[in-house]
Amino acid sequence: MSSVKHSKKMRHSKRPFKLAERYAHRGYHDKPQIPENSMAAFRRAVEYGLPSEFDVHLIADGSLVIFHDDDLERQTGVKGSIEAYDITNLRKLRLEGTDEVIPTFDEVLNLYEDTGLPLLIELKCVKGNHKALARAVAERLDSYTGEYVVESFDPRALIEYRRLRPEVIRGQLSQNFFKSSEGLPFYQVVILTNLMLNRFTKPDFIAYKFADRENPVLKSIIRRKGYDEVSWTIKSADEFRTAQRDGSIPVFEQITPEELEELTRGDGKEE
Repeated sequence: MSSVKHSKKMRHSKRPFKLAERYAHRGYHDKPQIPENSMAAFRRAVEYGLPSEFDVHLIADGSLVIFHDDDLERQTGVKGSIEAYDITNLRKLRLEGTDEVIPTFDEVLNLYEDTGLPLLIELKCVKGNHKALARAVAERLDSYTGEYVVESFDPRALIEYRRLRPEVIRGQLSQNFFKSSEGLPFYQVVILTNLMLNRFTKPDFIAYKFADRENPVLKSIIRRKGYDEVSWTIKSADEFRTAQRDGSIPVFEQITPEELEELTRGDGKEE
């Protein structure tokens, strides 16, 4: 898809911007040698001309960094919350046994800025920091000239981002929390699974877990409201084709460059 840069004069109107046709999940990683959300994964995505999805955390010293989990252990082998670290100590850690370090938000934006490749930026809220995170991300993105949209599981982050930057395209992330409650109380499981706060968050798109896409409430909302739909996380060529067939935008991983070339030739459509 084409990518057109917009001036800051457009700050108070919606960006005339559509979602990309696909996104590499946490960069175009290739484990174990290229970890997720690493600069190597993002450089590989750029090499193959791929927009990327990634996760942003706000840490103790106010820095913005790219990492998925709140806890560091899965990717670094060190226990502890990422939000408790400052950037100096965080950069001493290594990702998944490689030489890769946890990237900063600036590093990823600088890599992508002049590529024409859009970004899907997830706000990772922890312990009620949604306002501070939304503000920090919004202020950094004010000077970014590339294309991007933001998304979050936390409706409070989307409400805050809408208040701060109403012109920016926003997406509500969700899944069927009845299958895995993630420690949420039952009322939140009901509300979040069924997107019951959309009237307040006013999202421009819905990003829903691919395995949970048969949720009738999701289907009804997509049909009635005409939202763009994003499916995460696509992990096979068959799932990629299914998402495309159903008009959903794949956020994918574990698909080889050869498979990807075949899948995206002609946008996966029959001639």
